[in-house]
Amino acid sequence: MKAHAERVGRLVDAVDAARRHGTLSIGLAKRTSNLFRDRQARSAPTIDLAGFDQVLRVDADRALVEAEGMATFESLADATLARGHVPAVVPQLKSITLGGAVAGVGIEASSFRHGLVHDTVVELDVLAGDGRVVRCTPDNEHRDLFLGFPNSYGTLGYALRLVARTVPAKRFVHLAHARHADATSFFADLAAACGDAAVDFVDGVVFGRDVLVLTRARFVDRVPSHGTGAGAPSDYTGARIYYRSLLERGEDWLAARDFLWRWDTDWFWCSRNVGAQHPLLRRLYGRRRLNSVTYQRIMRWNARLGFTRLADRLRGLHAEPVIQDVDVPLAAAPALLAFLHERVGILPVWVCPFAVPDATRVATLYPLAADTLWVNFGFWDVVKSREPRPDGFVNRAIEREVAALGGRKSLYSESTYTEDEFWALHDRAAYRALKRRYDPQGALPDLYEKCVLRR
Repeated sequence: MKAHAERVGRLVDAVDAARRHGTLSIGLAKRTSNLFRDRQARSAPTIDLAGFDQVLRVDADRALVEAEGMATFESLADATLARGHVPAVVPQLKSITLGGAVAGVGIEASSFRHGLVHDTVVELDVLAGDGRVVRCTPDNEHRDLFLGFPNSYGTLGYALRLVARTVPAKRFVHLAHARHADATSFFADLAAACGDAAVDFVDGVVFGRDVLVLTRARFVDRVPSHGTGAGAPSDYTGARIYYRSLLERGEDWLAARDFLWRWDTDWFWCSRNVGAQHPLLRRLYGRRRLNSVTYQRIMRWNARLGFTRLADRLRGLHAEPVIQDVDVPLAAAPALLAFLHERVGILPVWVCPFAVPDATRVATLYPLAADTLWVNFGFWDVVKSREPRPDGFVNRAIEREVAALGGRKSLYSESTYTEDEFWALHDRAAYRALKRRYDPQGALPDLYEKCVLRR
């Protein structure tokens, strides 16, 4: 905590000096990013917050963890597991940062009970666009920024320090996979699982129209010594692939840490796009490189050099990246899934239920009803056609369908909204009021310009 205070002091001095010289530019010089939309090239920031990446304190008695904004969830999980706890919501990829999951929208299989990542935060310090360091809580004079920060994507400021809730953990996690042959029974089972007090995690995978798997998971003290699954917990960090196991077995046991990162080893299933699921190539990658960070780097390298684009052109294909996470009420989930089968065609699809646990803390820029069970659909691939299509053809169709079903989508990936459509979803008046109070000189970008125009 003393080192953190010293870092903040140096930051404030640097901000003041930059303002005096008219060179203030705040940013994150990150080596990895979980944003999946290209942006125009920018000059390096004069104020770099990359050093604010430490876990500061774990208070198991109060079920809280205090960390800097650039601390990854891998470091948060390791620090809290050592004290018998985990963050209440741990997003799926190790490189996601606490500040990033709040400024964006972070989710995981515990979200049916604890909400999105920002719902677990009780306090945050923000370096605002005007250079101030502002402490925000749900009930102090900066409540407006506390509620406005989620889904703001660095356009109101950057989180320097956050305090988030944790929950008790045990050594292992028991998983029960239930296979369904239709969407009706699948979503009914999902609702039932979310109402079961004995369940700690709920998510599912759609492999096809008639192959849907729902997973209930809970913390346990031990792996059974006899019967199915007897012996050591399963290991999906090497040769074996987690998502395939959902179709191969009805129940499973994982060490708690391995459960948290069960999706990271294969980037859900997207590691197949870089050959990492081929047994020989998988061995060549090695355990150390079987992770989302490796795949992100390969993806961005390919995007810069354009090898895949060239290959598609030579084959006469028109490709559109469709990297989306969208949310709809449970009642609309079967209709959205039917639309994805008919109009998009990407499989598998990740399905994760979540709720808004506190109606008094609804995020200004991500307003969702607190009396509704929501369902997140994650689908990530490239849709190809022989016929040319307008830019963003599939993504735009998805956005329109989600809006028609009363839902919304995350902004980490491609967005095609017109300016009026965007602000109809994101409360332009409230956002402008936040910009006037915390970034009056416009030192930080506008949300629409950053997330849709990619400036």
